[in-house]
Amino acid sequence: MRFRPCIDLHGGKVKQIVGATLSDGGDKTLVTNFETAAPPAYFANLYKDKDLRGGHVIMLGPGNGEAAVNALNAWPGGMQVGGGINPGNAQKYLGAGASHVIVTSYVFSDGVIRWERLDELLSVAPKEKLVLDLSCRFAAGDYVIATDRWQNLTKEKLSIQLFSRLSEYCDEFLVHAADVEGLRSGVDTDLVLLLADISPIAVTYAGGVRDLSDMDLIEKLGCGRVDATIGSSLDIFGGTLPFAEVVKWHMARNP
Repeated sequence: MRFRPCIDLHGGKVKQIVGATLSDGGDKTLVTNFETAAPPAYFANLYKDKDLRGGHVIMLGPGNGEAAVNALNAWPGGMQVGGGINPGNAQKYLGAGASHVIVTSYVFSDGVIRWERLDELLSVAPKEKLVLDLSCRFAAGDYVIATDRWQNLTKEKLSIQLFSRLSEYCDEFLVHAADVEGLRSGVDTDLVLLLADISPIAVTYAGGVRDLSDMDLIEKLGCGRVDATIGSSLDIFGGTLPFAEVVKWHMARNP
């Protein structure tokens, strides 16, 4: 199991946001846990110094392209990037230094997967450079993929059949538990168990991690097959969990 670092961007700045409060209606309902004037490259260099590969830069809404490139330029090949990725801009971010591009909303239309759009993506970004973001919410007894900054539920439910077919198009999956994202209230254990059971390729869980005991729990429930990211709880993002301790935890498992 690996710790995957993150850089979340909103309005061109590095922030940590309660995921469920994102909306198209502006910032009136937005709950921000952390915001800094430090450039994204500061955090990319921090991760680079510790060789924490495979983390992600997430653009939460418009106006974040320049900030994302700032982070990617700081560590070419070290981080993935997502948020508004499509065939028209995928090569731009790969050229800026992204190891992978992360795609979600582009492949959905009217709440279903548009398989022809996945084929279109593969024409500009090879499978080995593509991550599919299958972030979800729990609804009516199922984990349902949510798009558009987790505002809109699709008709697609997480299942072994879906993961098996989608794995033909990508190198990894990224799954935010949108209902607990940014709350620092603990992980969605049922989702971690599900991901360990159904994902045939690398998968990263995000949402709710408070401390190292939560990382231990993900490692146990995920049988070491589910990686995890931590955001608001880290001291580098205004939380109380020392980043240095997380790095030590990661290195003990990935010498």
